[in-house]
Amino acid sequence: MNSGILFLSLLGFLPLVIPVCPVPCKCATNIIDCTSKGLTVAKLPVTFRPSAEVIHLGYNRLTSIPNGLFDNLKSLQVVYLQGNPWECNCDILYLRSWLQWQQNRTLYRDVRCTSPAHLQDRVIAYLTEDEVISTCQYWYCSLALLSQLCLFILLFLQGILVIFITVYLQKFRRMNAEARSTTRDLHQHADSWVCSSRSPYNSY
Repeated sequence: MNSGILFLSLLGFLPLVIPVCPVPCKCATNIIDCTSKGLTVAKLPVTFRPSAEVIHLGYNRLTSIPNGLFDNLKSLQVVYLQGNPWECNCDILYLRSWLQWQQNRTLYRDVRCTSPAHLQDRVIAYLTEDEVISTCQYWYCSLALLSQLCLFILLFLQGILVIFITVYLQKFRRMNAEARSTTRDLHQHADSWVCSSRSPYNSY
């Protein structure tokens, strides 16, 4: 009876012990084939089985590889990455670093930049760090320009608001002054009427 319970318990833990083939890839022994599955960075499997030796990621829509994706795959021998629209900006730094650590770097001559224009068709494994960082600087410059533009628009709107408030306050003060003048005139007329009504000449 106890052995039966132990067996069922082990069956329950099997899914945790034996890695499942990531969707929508196909797996055979130590090969994971994700070729032409329309994968993007967002749809890429979060992890691969540790025993994987060959991974096919070619002909998808990958623009970069998430940081650390291949780091724990100790048995990994090759990853096929050709046919993807790689964007050689800050996000490509991990893939570039991983490729440069590979002994068989010549296998990755087809892994080339699609953008930006000045790096188009360059082999990612042979990019210098300065070339990649320069794209990050362009990105930061664009962000800085956008921030300055937003700040200018905000200051412009604040200026319009200040002008509107100033004009409104002047109008309010003018209306208040006119109201006080009208009230004072009414009081004067009222006092004159009261005085004239009390005059002894009006008793006859």
